[in-house]
Amino acid sequence: MCCISSNLKPFLYASGVILVNAMCLFNWFISIFTQTSIQMKIIIINGPNLNLLGKREPEVYGTITFADYFQELQHKYSSIELDYYQSNIEGELIDKTQEVGFTYDGIILNAAAYTHTSVGIGDAVKAITTPVVEVHISNTFSRETFRHQSFIAPNAFGIITGFGLKSYDLAIQAILNK
Repeated sequence: MCCISSNLKPFLYASGVILVNAMCLFNWFISIFTQTSIQMKIIIINGPNLNLLGKREPEVYGTITFADYFQELQHKYSSIELDYYQSNIEGELIDKTQEVGFTYDGIILNAAAYTHTSVGIGDAVKAITTPVVEVHISNTFSRETFRHQSFIAPNAFGIITGFGLKSYDLAIQAILNK
């Protein structure tokens, strides 16, 4: 509650001027800020064949679907807005990266096989301002030699590879602690 000194009341009422106690203004500002606190926004963008998680090569990628894992992440990080997008089409991944690349607080990008072949996705990551964490479920450096090259890495905030689905959790933590 705001208090105005009783000896100022005649002056305030007569002149039509309202003086606000500094503490009152501070409390009002804090109450408004906490009611409309800004929520951090992070999106996970998955590339080709990641829609088959839980079915495809379970010895490499595990048996849980990404939809189930994403629900776990949403529950764990309920204080942030966590979105998800998946496409098997290179141009759609570029479009989504550009769409969110100036408004989100972080992008977790698993471009899958396009990591090693798409100059276009690498250029899209370079063109945006939102930090991107490149993620891979498997350790790409323990696989075929062509998977050791990334067109995304030179412009990424960081790279997390080889920790299974936990790689996404680690990427969220990296963005939150940036």
